[in-house]
Amino acid sequence: MENTNLAKKEFVSVWVRDPQVHKEDFWHAYITYEICLHTNSMCFRKKTSCVRRRYSEFVWLRQKLQNNALLIELPKLPPGNPFFNLSNDFQITQRMQGLQQFLEAVLQTPLLLSDSHLHLFLQSQLSIAKIDACSQGQTHYTVAQAIQRCVGYTRFPVEEEHQEDSKTCCDSDCESTRSSGLGNSLGRATPVEEDSSYNESFSHEFQVTTPEAELCSILSSSPSNQEALMKIMKYYQTTRGHWPCGGQGDGLHFLQ
Repeated sequence: MENTNLAKKEFVSVWVRDPQVHKEDFWHAYITYEICLHTNSMCFRKKTSCVRRRYSEFVWLRQKLQNNALLIELPKLPPGNPFFNLSNDFQITQRMQGLQQFLEAVLQTPLLLSDSHLHLFLQSQLSIAKIDACSQGQTHYTVAQAIQRCVGYTRFPVEEEHQEDSKTCCDSDCESTRSSGLGNSLGRATPVEEDSSYNESFSHEFQVTTPEAELCSILSSSPSNQEALMKIMKYYQTTRGHWPCGGQGDGLHFLQ
């Protein structure tokens, strides 16, 4: 009674969907279909899986299953059509439904569930050549390992891509900062620039606010000119009443 209840609860669901066109070159193209499997059966190592296969791989699988179960009449595949139109939605839908019906019938046959070709076809990313080699023990990995690796192969490249995108984004931000000048705008001016600007400002203030600046200007233009000397003497007599050094002699010595 308990075994009957367990058998009733066990299920295997399969879907064939999402056709995608792949172009090999300008003249050749083919369609792959996504095969999704959901089960609680102990016959399957993974309870959920999704892989992509093309029609010719279904033909190969049926032949392999037939070779390993000669006494069983296998379900039919949708017929091959040399004039199959990759742009014809009706033809694609008909073939997709036929492929799903084929898999549903195969999964209802207990003897076929023991064939490793079927499990690798449904739950691994291996090509048909590698499926054949793995089933015969000619690979360094087992059937179970190939099935378990299926998830890793589909997940890890996406994570690496995300990391590369993040790195590229950070790099582009840094380049943008450098190119816009923001990276240098936060730095302090060099001491030479600060001193130079300060000295120029101080010199300007000195020329405007102190009368000695006028004296310096006259001396620099004509220090040996007698006329300039008279102007200087007159300047100090009218403004200060004395020479900077205290007397005319000192002043003459200073000018010489």
